[in-house]
Amino acid sequence: MSQTAIAKMQVNQGLFKLDLVDHHAILGVPLDADAKQVRKRYLKIARKLHPDSLRSASDEQKQQASELLSKLVNPAYEVLSQEKTSVEHKVSLRLKGEQLQKQPSLLPLSTEQSKKVANSNNIDYEYSNALKPLVLEQYESLDTVVDTIGEISELNAIYVMRQGPGASSPQAASPSPTAPKDVTQTQPDEPATMRVKSSSERRAELIKSFINRAKEFEYKGNFSRAIVELREAVKSHPQNPICHAELGRMYMRSNQLKMAGIHTKRALELDENNEIAADVKKRLDAYAKRMTKDSTSAAPSGKGSSKAASKSGGLFGGLFGGKKRK
Repeated sequence: MSQTAIAKMQVNQGLFKLDLVDHHAILGVPLDADAKQVRKRYLKIARKLHPDSLRSASDEQKQQASELLSKLVNPAYEVLSQEKTSVEHKVSLRLKGEQLQKQPSLLPLSTEQSKKVANSNNIDYEYSNALKPLVLEQYESLDTVVDTIGEISELNAIYVMRQGPGASSPQAASPSPTAPKDVTQTQPDEPATMRVKSSSERRAELIKSFINRAKEFEYKGNFSRAIVELREAVKSHPQNPICHAELGRMYMRSNQLKMAGIHTKRALELDENNEIAADVKKRLDAYAKRMTKDSTSAAPSGKGSSKAASKSGGLFGGLFGGKKRK
């Protein structure tokens, strides 16, 4: 591959400027796209870049299409189509969003559409509207593919910056004379204005975002994805009782009772008054008692089984610990 061809493949806008390969921008799918959307979009792009669709193209154009497919499109699909790598990529996106909140100057906006999205009071609506025409034209011309990927990535960067913890809506054009001192006024060509929040506020917002995403997956019945989100929350905030309590509850819902007990116990160690953990513990204890009773009834000798169950603490083997005998 020539140096000229390599240069044509380089994207220097949006998240790419922050050393993150924006797989969503390469495929032209929104940041909340599911696996089905990703696959549908990938197949459409693959057909466009296939030699059979480029019969009238020059050899150079066919080579360019092949390079786009092998160097950008295929790797992007591999990441977004697999649950583990897709989740890891989304974590990276959140971290870039946090970085941009702290340093918005890292994201120069190159188009009027990007500036409009950055300063919108309805980020979801403006982001979606700005994305659609770019996606439609993205792979129509091989000469503009990379530029279009860059424009989409710029929109994605704005979106993760505005959606992350600590972000706030842009301030009104005419600032109030009593505007708080921690609000920095920006010029029209700069990214959206944001209020600087304390570390505890940012931490609370981040935890809330993990939990909200987990609940969305729970609502859809996808407990495994919900658990992944909550495990990330626990990994980021190991001393937070809410994270452990929610993870314990989700493990219980997915019938992974041992793990439910472990995280519920940890939540109560960190906060003995945590209502979520207390409720999960109550349910787990009740289940353990039923199992002990059933096993005792089914055993040939009631005495031996009863004593064994008592000593072991039931199904969870004393997972929460019993009261000490005097």
